[in-house]
Amino acid sequence: MRVRTSAAVVFVGVLVLAVASAFLLGQRAASGQSAGSLSSGAVPRMPNGKPSVEGIWQALNTANWDIQDHSGRVGVPAGQGVVEGNEIPYQDWALAKKKENFEKRAQLDPEAKCYMPGVPRLTYEPFPFQIAQSDDHVLIIYEYIHIHRLLFMDGSPHPDPEVIDFWMGDSRARWEGDTLVVDVRNFNDQTWFDRAGNFHSDALHVVERYTRTGPDHMMYEATIEDPKVFTRPWKMSMPLYRRQEKNVQLLEYECYAYERDERLGTEGTK
Repeated sequence: MRVRTSAAVVFVGVLVLAVASAFLLGQRAASGQSAGSLSSGAVPRMPNGKPSVEGIWQALNTANWDIQDHSGRVGVPAGQGVVEGNEIPYQDWALAKKKENFEKRAQLDPEAKCYMPGVPRLTYEPFPFQIAQSDDHVLIIYEYIHIHRLLFMDGSPHPDPEVIDFWMGDSRARWEGDTLVVDVRNFNDQTWFDRAGNFHSDALHVVERYTRTGPDHMMYEATIEDPKVFTRPWKMSMPLYRRQEKNVQLLEYECYAYERDERLGTEGTK
């Protein structure tokens, strides 16, 4: 039976991520080539020769509203899907559940409750994220409610999924040539892929692939597997764009505080 993370575990996790943040962000000063110093089309590399995936990145698409092709409507921009073949291979019962989720999306979407969006959804939320890397770890810091992911590259295994699960899963990474491959498991079943009700179970397994294609672009792919919900694995992909504004930095999006202020009528009083 799974157990939820205790306060002590949360504290330790926050402490570890804080230390990792300081270390990995400190590595940036010695990370080798910067995008601005490269010739056109060159891929930045770390001192160890691996591609650098560092920088502040953002997806520019409408996948957070719907990962499949969709028309515009009030509050929803029209968009082209990011799913390969535009088909999600739901089992029959799961397709019915997805349709129910869509009809009740305003109440049921976990994002509307300020929950962690999960993987891969947080990658294409309409907020930037920052990546820092060393030889042993990669750290991803998201603007959305300050979520952090620490990708372990030491060959260590995932923890037992029957003991603990996570909103953002557990991430173990490795290099395959010039592509950073991230194996993500140990999810709970509380997140969706988008605002259209596309969902998964606690058997979700995601394999992410980050491939730097130049100074300002990176390709992102996510292969989705969940035998409780889908009939086969499926894939989504999209480009990520490096933010280039002068002095660009992650800002704050405190969803919990905004929701509370709106509920209590204290919005704009601070």
